Amino acid sequence: MIIEIPGMTSQVQTSLRNIAILAHADAGKTTITEQFLYLSGQTRQPGNVDKGTAQTDYLPVEKERGISVSSSHTSFHWDNTRINLIDTPGHVDFSSDVERVLRVPDGVILVISAVEGVQAHTETIWNVLRERKIPVLFFINKCDRTGSDTAAVIKAIHKELNTRPLQLQEISHEGGNEFSIRPLWGEGQIDPELAERIIESNETLLNRYLEGVTPAFEELDRQFSRLVQKAEVYPLLTGSAKMGVGMTALLDFVARYFPAPAGSVEKPLSALVYSIGHDKIMGKIAFIKIFNGSVKNREVIFNATSGVEEKITQVRRQFPGRYEDTGMAEAGDLAGLCGLSSARVGDLLGIGAPEIPEVVSLRTPLIIVRVRALNPNDYPALVTAMQELSSEDPALGFEWLREESELQVKIMGWIQMEVLEQILTDRFGILAKFENPTVIYKETPSSSGEGFVQYWMPKPCWAILKFRIEAGERGSGVSYKSLVSFNDIQQKYQHEVERTLTTALKQGIKGWEVTDIRITLIEGEDHPMHSRAGDFVVATPMGIMNGLVNTGSTLLEPMIRFKIDAREELLGIITSDITLMRGQFGSPEISGGRFTITGEMPLSTSIDYPVKLSSRSGGKARISTSFSGYRECTDEQGIIRPYRGISPLDTAKYILKARKALQ
Repeated sequence: MIIEIPGMTSQVQTSLRNIAILAHADAGKTTITEQFLYLSGQTRQPGNVDKGTAQTDYLPVEKERGISVSSSHTSFHWDNTRINLIDTPGHVDFSSDVERVLRVPDGVILVISAVEGVQAHTETIWNVLRERKIPVLFFINKCDRTGSDTAAVIKAIHKELNTRPLQLQEISHEGGNEFSIRPLWGEGQIDPELAERIIESNETLLNRYLEGVTPAFEELDRQFSRLVQKAEVYPLLTGSAKMGVGMTALLDFVARYFPAPAGSVEKPLSALVYSIGHDKIMGKIAFIKIFNGSVKNREVIFNATSGVEEKITQVRRQFPGRYEDTGMAEAGDLAGLCGLSSARVGDLLGIGAPEIPEVVSLRTPLIIVRVRALNPNDYPALVTAMQELSSEDPALGFEWLREESELQVKIMGWIQMEVLEQILTDRFGILAKFENPTVIYKETPSSSGEGFVQYWMPKPCWAILKFRIEAGERGSGVSYKSLVSFNDIQQKYQHEVERTLTTALKQGIKGWEVTDIRITLIEGEDHPMHSRAGDFVVATPMGIMNGLVNTGSTLLEPMIRFKIDAREELLGIITSDITLMRGQFGSPEISGGRFTITGEMPLSTSIDYPVKLSSRSGGKARISTSFSGYRECTDEQGIIRPYRGISPLDTAKYILKARKALQ
């Protein structure tokens, strides 16, 4: 028999909460969402991920694979609180979706499996949440599963996430259907250790406590709520979403302790497009968070990012399998807007300027692939489809290489590649193949040197530039400064030089993006009659490439951080594999006949290792990976590729192309 004793009660007044559920893959996020929808009366029974009946996994590819590949949005009521919920993908291949969502929630439920524990992606997500000071509730799921060890997970949270969560429940008999949960926080049931941690956080409460006065629960609870909302403490609940245990306590916590969104209806509109969806009838749906102001049907709003004005044809709220035309949405709320055909993910709407969090990077696309239409007649439609998908996920970095008649996109991994193929078929009716996957290398200057360009023929044109080029620290990106007086090169021309650097560094002498570079403009000259702004746009890439030829460049390869858990008898084989892959690792931790080992290895040598490891261990070994940065490698270890398009080193052709005299 399963016993659940809820420890909290819902707020009384009507309020709003914007929350997201985050986790590593297979921790049970979507199952929790299905339970929420069922308990709130939105559905008649919880959907099942494995059976493809989950309401929030609505795409055909999600139903078929049993995984979430994009964030889903839904809304429901719990007592007098309306909860806007975003269920995010857990697989690392779809991290870019999570990156965008993290700009939106006022509170997050971070789900950890009681069996698998803290995994690499969990740690990555947690670091961002902590840095952003977003209120977080830990939920340890799957406590009914064989191998469940809540105490070990809590220790791992303390050790690996460097935080000591507030355990609000006590669990017993876990690892089977007979487990039970007893609350440690609530009226008449306060755990002394929990009470002391709350009292210690407030000087007034502490002084009174030292004088022998124990605060009432209501006073402790108010202080607890303040600490949660300031992200100064991180509570922890337990349960089993599959069994429906712990779900009521989760909902009660969200309604009672997570903060309501800030914002003012009286201020001018400021909103963020954090996701793009599609409706067969209405077309594009721009999902937004409104920070200030309001939106309503048939209102014309200004897109501050693109500079375009468009009319809203419908303001909607999403529910499982349906939507509601609300006609209006106000500050603090999430909404779907129809009619904004030019909207892209990340666009800012309105003229207000609140402090909107920047996008964070959870994982960098490390593989580039070619996209080929199986039917050559489908290429125009394929280009349009990929442009549309890139507006929804800018991380794809879609490129149409006209000279090579080739389409390229950046991806996170193999699952994303397979999913994109299926989406092109299901949504656009295009049969396409993603092929020639190549690890994305970068390059950096090998030494210091100078780059010079004298662009003054054929007239009219005049742009003379000399750059000093040096290697920067690893991970520093691009640094630029000018030592040239505005008397030598006008300010408006110098702006063009700086603005063009991104394009100039897109390909170096070995065919890859140039990074970790310091560029200084040390000399230059314009002409009062012959110079135009476009001259410096043309000249800058020529000067930079000339400098890279003089300094030489070194390849940088992407490295991944790994954590492997396997049976002790496999230790020798696995460490040998890591060494052969040019990896490095620390001393293994051995316990209970198993070992855990962590380290780094190149992506290029380990790209298929998860499959190989599964085969070696009969599926009993686990590996989790995350991007750790770029490291120098030799030309033989990496890949040198030819310049795509016309290189600035081919001066005559490049100038003709830049001046549109060459097709």
